[in-house]
Amino acid sequence: MIGRITGILIEKNPPQITIDVGGIGYELEVPMSTFYNLPAAGEKVSLCTHLVVREDAHILYGFGGDEERAAFRQLIKISGIGARTALAVLSGLSVGELAQAVALQESGRLVKIPGIGKKTAERLLLELKDKLKTAGLAAKVSHGGTPTDASSDILNALLALGYNEREALGAMKALPAGVAVADGIRQALKLLSKA
Repeated sequence: MIGRITGILIEKNPPQITIDVGGIGYELEVPMSTFYNLPAAGEKVSLCTHLVVREDAHILYGFGGDEERAAFRQLIKISGIGARTALAVLSGLSVGELAQAVALQESGRLVKIPGIGKKTAERLLLELKDKLKTAGLAAKVSHGGTPTDASSDILNALLALGYNEREALGAMKALPAGVAVADGIRQALKLLSKA
């Protein structure tokens, strides 16, 4: 198994790239989220990888980090979801956005991805429900994608009070950005008591 590849990026043709490692060019398929963060051709690059061996091909997939590769591996375990579909999901949503969509059971976010229909989106939400580390990831995206200690603390407080992740994240979406922990918990509890 090839777990990581480090070399010189020599070619970029979305979604495929070629990395030269000691004179051997490795072709990798990458999600667009990884593709956009690649350096210019001729620069050094290091990616986490996943090798898929089929009867007719050996395909190497590259990812910017372990979280992205772990999400890809969870996606391809789902019946009917192949590597191409998993790549499309990760091209359409970041890992954090996917985790949040799963936690809030938002199929609407998934059906916007080319190749994902309503039934597939619902299956993804069901199958991924307890498989993605949603608590930590969702806290990072709850206020526009920037991780904050306050949002993480608010989420953890709501979870400790017995609310499930979906309820807690739903309430956090209504909170203003940059809210203090104590105020955020108070406001979230008010919202949850009305629900």
